[in-house]
Amino acid sequence: MTKPPHRSLLLSQDHTSLTREQIRAYFHETSDVYEALFTLLSNEQAYYVKPIALRHPLIFYYGHTHTFFINKLILAGLITERVNPRFESMFAVGVDEMGWDDVNEAHYQWPTPAEVKAYRAQVREVVDQLITRLPFELPIDWESPWWPILMGIEHERIHLETSSVLIRQHALQYVRPSPAWAPSAARDVVAPENRLVPIPAREIVLRKSDTYYGWDNEYGQFHGHCPAFEAAQYLTSNAEFLSFVEAGGYQAEAYWQEEGWAWRTYTQAEHPTFWIKQASGWQLRLLTEEIDMPWSWPVEVNYHEAKAFCNWLSAQLGKPVRLPSELEWYSLYEHAGLSDAQVANGHHANLFLEQGASSCPVNQFAHGELYDVVGNVWQWTETPIFPFDGFKVHPLYDDFTTPTYDGRHNLIKGGSWISTGNEAIKSARYAFRRHFFQHAGFRYIVTDTPVENNSSYYESDKQLSEYAEFHYGDSYFGVPNFPKALSDYALQHLQAKPKRKALDLGCATGRATFELATQFDHVTGIDFSARFIGLALQAAEQGVLRYTMVNEGDLVSYQERTLSALGLDQVVDKVEFWQGDACNLKPQFTGYDFILAANLIDRLYRPRQFLSTIHERLNIGGVLMITSPYTWLEEHTPREEWIGGYKQDGENVTTLDGLKALLSPHFKLMQAPVEIPFVIRETRHKFQHTLSEVTLWERVR
Repeated sequence: MTKPPHRSLLLSQDHTSLTREQIRAYFHETSDVYEALFTLLSNEQAYYVKPIALRHPLIFYYGHTHTFFINKLILAGLITERVNPRFESMFAVGVDEMGWDDVNEAHYQWPTPAEVKAYRAQVREVVDQLITRLPFELPIDWESPWWPILMGIEHERIHLETSSVLIRQHALQYVRPSPAWAPSAARDVVAPENRLVPIPAREIVLRKSDTYYGWDNEYGQFHGHCPAFEAAQYLTSNAEFLSFVEAGGYQAEAYWQEEGWAWRTYTQAEHPTFWIKQASGWQLRLLTEEIDMPWSWPVEVNYHEAKAFCNWLSAQLGKPVRLPSELEWYSLYEHAGLSDAQVANGHHANLFLEQGASSCPVNQFAHGELYDVVGNVWQWTETPIFPFDGFKVHPLYDDFTTPTYDGRHNLIKGGSWISTGNEAIKSARYAFRRHFFQHAGFRYIVTDTPVENNSSYYESDKQLSEYAEFHYGDSYFGVPNFPKALSDYALQHLQAKPKRKALDLGCATGRATFELATQFDHVTGIDFSARFIGLALQAAEQGVLRYTMVNEGDLVSYQERTLSALGLDQVVDKVEFWQGDACNLKPQFTGYDFILAANLIDRLYRPRQFLSTIHERLNIGGVLMITSPYTWLEEHTPREEWIGGYKQDGENVTTLDGLKALLSPHFKLMQAPVEIPFVIRETRHKFQHTLSEVTLWERVR
C-alpha cells in the first residue's frame, strides 16, 4: 500500500510554502491508495454484489470519485470536455443516504473493473494536465480555481474510508488479505478498567481558519458555554461493551430509544455487527479477515447501540450517562491540549493509516488524562448536525451537507485509523444516519446537563426559502403563480395529446411537477440542485413545507404551506424527484409525451448540446415547452454556448433565432411565442418582476 502524506496540505498560512508539485503529489498519492484499497476485492463478482442493500455495489464507488472530479471541474469551467459521458452520468450520484437516488439496479449496466481502471487513468491525466497549466497563486481559498481540485482530492479521501467500511461488510469470499493492509498486531493487551475524568467548564469559540481545506459545514461562527462534566478516560472497549451484551441489553427495550428499538427489532441484532459468535468464543470481523476478539480495542457500533449502552450503564451506576455533544467533544479536545499542528506533525494517535488497517488498544495513545480523543475510531455524539451562524454552501457542491440538516444525522468526531486529510482535523464535521456504520465507537460522559437542540424546523436558507415561496406561496401584484401558470398553459395546449409521462426538467422545488400530475399519469421532476430536490421531496413525503421569509434585516416571518391547500395532495403517488444534470441525463429518462424546461436554458453550461439532443427523450408527436427570460451570463454559460443575445456578421441574433436553428431538425414551432410574467419575493419591500418567453415545440421526426 502506498504511504501518502495523509495530513492535510497547509493552504494559507503566512509562512506556507505550498507548491504546485505538492498538490500534484497529494492528488496522485490519494488516487494510488484509493486504488490499492480495491485490490482487496478477490474477484470481479465482488465489484457487483452489494455489501449492503442501502448502497451501490463497489464498482460504483471505484468510478465515482474520479467522475466527481470531472463533474466539478466542468461546473467550475476549468475543463470543457467530458472524458466519458456515460460513466459521468452513471457514477455521478451515490445512494449514501440520499433518499431520491436510484437504487434500482435494473437501470445500470455496470462496466468492468478494467474499464473503470482505464477511465480513472484518463481522468488522472486530465487533472494532472490541469495542475500543470493552471496559474498558481496563493492563498488558496473558496474562490480559487484550485479549490475544486482540492475538493476532488478530499472527496476521494472520504470515500477511502466509506469504501473500506463496505469492504468490511462484504462476505469473506469477496475479499482477500494483503500484507499492505495488515491490522494492528497489538491484540493481546488486557482491556483497562474505565474511570471518570473531571472536565472543567469552558467557553468554546469556533471559527474555522483558512489553514486547511474545509467543507461548507465547518465555516461560520459558533460560541457556546460548556458546563463541567465527567468523561470516560477511554473509549468504550469491546470488553466493557460485552457486559451490556451479556446482561441482555439487546433484548431490553427499556434501554433503547424508539428509533433505536425499531432498528434493533428490524435487524434482530443481538450484538455489534462486526462481532461473530463462535462455539470457541467471540471473533471480530476486520477488513478482510476474522480474528479472535481483541478485547482491548474500541467497540464499533452505530449510534443506537451506543445510546442503549449509555442508558444501561446509567441504570447500573445510578448516574446520568450519555454520549457527549459536539460542544462537549470540543471541550475534551481542549482539555487534552491537542491541536491540528500537533496531531499532523507527530504520531500521537491512530490516524493516517499509520498503525495498520484496524483499531488498536484503547490505552495505547494518551492525550493528557484521556486517551483517543482523536483517532482509533470515530466517536458518536448526541448532536444532529446543524449549520453554524453564517453557514454558506459552496456553489460547486451544494448538496454536501444540506441534505443532512434534517435532525436525523448525528455528528461523529475525532477520526478513525483510516481517516486522512480533512477528516483528521479538529474542525471536521461529518454526520451519518444513526443506524449507519462507520469505523465508529464512543466515549460516554456523566452529566446533568441536557443535550442542546440546535435543529431548526423552518428552512432558513435565503435562496431555498425564496423558491419555496415562489412555488408554493402567495401571489404578488396580481401576477399568477408562475409554475402553475406554466402548467395551466401547457395543459391547455395538450388537450389532444397523450398524457402518459411528463418530465419537468429544472423543476426547482417542484410545484409544476405536482401541477402536471393532475392530468399526466406520471411526472418526473429533475433538478441539478440537491437542495431544491430536497424541498420537493419534503413536500411529496410530508405534504408540508415550513420556511422563513425575510421581512427586513434579521426580521423574518414563518410560513407553512401544504399540498392539500393547493389541491395537490392527491397526486403525490404520480410524481418522482431526482437530482440530475440536464446536459448529461441518465439513459432511463426517456419516452416522454411532454417535457417542460422552465427558465433552464440560460443557466446551462452546454445549452447547445442540450437542445440538440433533447428530442431523444421525447416521443414522436411529443411537446417540448421552453420558457426563459434569456438572461445570458458568462458566470453560468460560456459566451460561445449562448443561443442568442449577440451580434453575428453585424446582425442581431436573438435566442428565438437560435432555438429555431437548433430545434428545427426535429421540431416544429407550434405557435408564436408568448410572455408569462413571474415575481420573486426577496424581502417585504423588494421583489423581482420578470417576463419569461414561452415557446411550444412539437417533435416531428
